[in-house]
Amino acid sequence: MRTNKKDFVFFVGDMAMNFRTISFDGKTVEVLDQTLLPFKELYRKLSSPEEMADAIKRLVVRGAPLIGVSAAYGVVLSALVHKKEGITGLRKGVSGDIKLLAGTRPTAVNLFYALERMENILHCDVNSLQELVHLLIEEAEKIHKEDMQMCSRIGDFGEPLVPDGGVIMTQCNAGALATSGIGTALAPIYRARENGKNVTVYVPETRPLLQGARLTAWELSKNGIPSTIICDSARGLVLKSKKVNLCMVGADRIAKNGDTANKIGTYSLAVLAKENGVPFWVASPKSTFDEKIETGQDIPIEERDGDEVRKIAGKRIAPSLPVFNPAFDVTEASLITGFITDKGIVKL
Repeated sequence: MRTNKKDFVFFVGDMAMNFRTISFDGKTVEVLDQTLLPFKELYRKLSSPEEMADAIKRLVVRGAPLIGVSAAYGVVLSALVHKKEGITGLRKGVSGDIKLLAGTRPTAVNLFYALERMENILHCDVNSLQELVHLLIEEAEKIHKEDMQMCSRIGDFGEPLVPDGGVIMTQCNAGALATSGIGTALAPIYRARENGKNVTVYVPETRPLLQGARLTAWELSKNGIPSTIICDSARGLVLKSKKVNLCMVGADRIAKNGDTANKIGTYSLAVLAKENGVPFWVASPKSTFDEKIETGQDIPIEERDGDEVRKIAGKRIAPSLPVFNPAFDVTEASLITGFITDKGIVKL
């Protein structure tokens, strides 16, 4: 692992981000440990599928698009570990590790989309073990590149929705930290700022893991976007009194009818936005639309350890009582203004 002692600029297309979330050097995958932000900017080198699965499960890497990219590289790490076992042994070992990676986070469909693509490559006809490993690396890098391009296109399509002097409210983190590019929900904001627009952002803290206060606020500050952190319970007041132009959130899975699963608290934000006449946009790649899921009732919702609620930064703040800790909720399509995708705007 290494601590970033000096800021570096990472260009995503024609835009500069002052950090990177993931990179592959041919042998190991380096990821920014998001559990330590905003206090420490530390990059971890991962060399096995078990380490990648642990990183996904513990939210070292998080955000639906980044989970997909990370899982693809986890398959590559598995192939590098098992290549000494011959092509049959490699396929058997990697198949097992794909199941391990698939079991980390149940809600984000990008995880399964990426693993399905990698599994298709794993079982394709090849002339040698070396060719198979090369094809797996090539596919993971393709998924990585597509993710970066997807973010850029979402930014381009969503930028006209952001007025000069615009005030936007987010939920959780759907920025560059959640992807390998410039983000989904934050991509139009970055594009607007790049085009000379003045934009400010209200950032709800997003309990229980404070992924708004810890991550989105850090990311926006790192990249020069003015923002204000608010308590989750202040969202209604701000929407009612502060002239918010629009809400913009990401998504982990979108059902066929438009119902959308995103970080817990998104549903209540959508209700508050509708009550106060504020447009509510979901920014997400087409790969997040799950045609196999008819409605939001069919989306599996991950429930996490109760200590995420009982503790903050490892310090207990609540008694040892039962905790209900869903990581996501579902926002009905009727509450959503439209979707900003990498294929264009879809209004509901």
